[in-house]
Formats: sequence, structure tokens, C-alpha cells
Amino acid sequence: MLYLVATPIGNLGDISLRALEILRSVDLIASEDTRKTGLLLKHFEIKKPQISFYEHNEKQAGARLIDLLLEGKSVALVTNAGTPGISDPGYSLVRRAIDAGIPMTSIPGPAAFVSALILSGLPVHSFTFRGFPPHKGGPRRRFLAQEADTPHTLVFYESPHRLISFLKDALEIYGDRPAVIANDLTKLFEAVERGSLSELIARLESSQLRGEYTVVIAGHA
Repeated sequence: MLYLVATPIGNLGDISLRALEILRSVDLIASEDTRKTGLLLKHFEIKKPQISFYEHNEKQAGARLIDLLLEGKSVALVTNAGTPGISDPGYSLVRRAIDAGIPMTSIPGPAAFVSALILSGLPVHSFTFRGFPPHKGGPRRRFLAQEADTPHTLVFYESPHRLISFLKDALEIYGDRPAVIANDLTKLFEAVERGSLSELIARLESSQLRGEYTVVIAGHA
């Protein structure tokens, strides 16, 4: 059995009782980062073998995991934080498991884009989650332009190193729309900044940016 286990995005108190039960019961845990997962397991006094499963070894590690699952082993897949498969490794293993006829289930829990969306104050009845945009300016602007006319609220992830460039490109493509930037969600210094894209750029351009950011932008009116 393959379990897709969501883990906290910052506050360890957000882990579910069911997630802990599964992590304690499986034969092994497939982790995006075994060191980070190790800290989580240590905190909850869980001792289980781990296998590394991340972006650059998904093919090889995925094949090994499928073999173990076919042998009857139970595997929990976790990422560094949040829900497996949401801008994190997971999709390829799910496809392999489906093709191999392996049963699976998800253990729901935190996802940063959901928390940011419901805190944003922007419409939540219809939204489009686009994950991380391309790193370079040209591809990023083309990526953003695909959603220029959509009426749905748009949700993106971005790194601190590219956040301002992303916001400037979004301003160029979308105009000065209402937007929200969320950082350190569920943590002690959780921050949610609201304003127009130009206001957010002016506010954050001279700031020291750290961590992963979730950006929520109003859809086309």
C-alpha cells in the first residue's frame, strides 16, 4: 500500500493523528529530504527506515519503490513540507503505482497555497493554481500571459530570490491588480501582505526576503 502523507508546512502541531498513525505503521518512508523528515520523525519519536525520493532521482528511486510495494511493503511518501505532488515530488510515483495496480490513499493535511488563498480575501470559489513559474524572464512572462484573461484568482509559488522580478512581470502582464503575498505560513512570524501589485513591489523591494512565498493575484475583471 502506498500512502501519500501530508506533513506540516511550518507548525508541527498541524500534523494529523492519522498521519502519525501511518508513519508509525508503514515499513518505510520515502522522503524528499531524509534529514528534514528525520527531524519530524524524531520530534514524534518515530523510528522508521527512509529512502530518498526527490526531483533528481525520481526515476531510479521510483522504480525501487514500486518493486518494494509489489513485494507487499507499505510505503509512506512525504515531502519537505505540505502535500506530496503539489509542486513537490509525487506525481510520477502515483502514475507508476496506478500502472502497476498498487493500491494507494492520501492522508490529507497542509498545503501552503490553500492557506494563502483563504487568507487572501480574494475570491476563492474559483481559482487556478500554477505552482512555480519559470526562472528566466522571457519564459516567465509567457507563462504568466497564459492566464492574462482568466477571471479566476491566480495562485503561484516563488522563491525569495525571484519574487520581485516575478511581481514586476506580473504587473507588466496583468496590470495593477489586487494581490496578496504570504510567507512563513503557520509559523511564529507568519506574514500576509495585501495591496496592489505596484504597492507590494514598493513595500518589499528593499526588504530582506527569506523562505518560500505564495502569491495570490486577482483574476481578470
